[in-house]
Order: sequence, then structure tokens, then C-alpha cells
Amino acid sequence: MTIAPDDKDWTWVLERRCFECGFDATTVSTEAIAPLTRSTADRWIPVLAEPAALLRRRRQGRWSALEYACHVRDVFWLFDHRLHLMLEAADPLFANWDQDRSATDGRYNEQDPTTVADELLATAHSLARTFETVSGPGWQRTGRRTDGAAFTVASFGRYMIHDPVHHLADVADDLRRLRDETDTVGG
Repeated sequence: MTIAPDDKDWTWVLERRCFECGFDATTVSTEAIAPLTRSTADRWIPVLAEPAALLRRRRQGRWSALEYACHVRDVFWLFDHRLHLMLEAADPLFANWDQDRSATDGRYNEQDPTTVADELLATAHSLARTFETVSGPGWQRTGRRTDGAAFTVASFGRYMIHDPVHHLADVADDLRRLRDETDTVGG
């Protein structure tokens, strides 16, 4: 099953609640970004311990749980890198990141779940530590993507945290479906 590239502009999540996952970035304070990053990463660990669900793409156009976890790990790494740029340079322009190419080139579905779990936690904790260094006017420093989207450090953090939360909802739905199928077959 092939995955169509996601070319949507998700920056709208900075203005209103996500209708797919229910996350509302408008309610996230800057002080909550680091703790949310850690707690969200922790919620991925049980997902990576579900062997039956890890490799299977349950729905058309969706990644497997392992692919989503690899993506989230890479999101944490990329946002940490970009956050450092925002804190060290004036209004940096971020290079384009093709998340679909990263999934293919990185062979996400062939990676070891235990290693991915360790890396996901490590990158999340590194990103959280970087957010914890920000204070006062640092939250208003800016950065831009090549597509024209502009962020402050505060909006960048709120935008980032939506991604791993959103994909947890994707995976949770798939795990529920798997359990329902298993219960129906077994019961």
C-alpha cells in the first residue's frame, strides 16, 4: 500500500482545535511545551511494544505504527535543530524537509522498534531541554520555512507538539481496530 505525500499546510492548528485528533494548540502555554514533549514521547513507548500493530498499515494512506514512531523521532530531532537555529541566528530560513522521502530513504518500516523507542525518547528529551533554555524575549525569536510559514519560538513549540499528539491518535485508532478484529476472531 503506497502512501500519498502529505502536502497539507498544518499551520492552521495554531489557530484552532484539530478536528482529527482533538488537540488544541491555542491552549498550550510556553511553560507546558517541554513537559508535553516529554510526556508525549513517553506515550509512544507502549505503542512500540505492540508487535502485531507495528509493521502493518491498517488503512489506506496511513503509515504503520513503527513508521509513525520513526517520523515522530525525526520530528523531535528536526525541531531541536531548528529551535537551535532560531535561538542562535536572526530569523533563519529552514531547509525544506520531505517527510515522505525521509520515511522511504530511512526505511522506517524496517527499523528496530526498541532502537526507535530509545531514539524517540532521547530526541524528545533533548528538544525539551532546549525549550527549557528559552525565557522572556527568547519566545518571540523567529524562523521561517521555505513555503513562507513564519514562526516565533512560542508558536513553533505549539505547532511541533501537535504532530506527535496527532500521530498518537492515528495509531490509537489503528490499535483499537486491531483489538476489535482480534476480539471478533477469537471470541
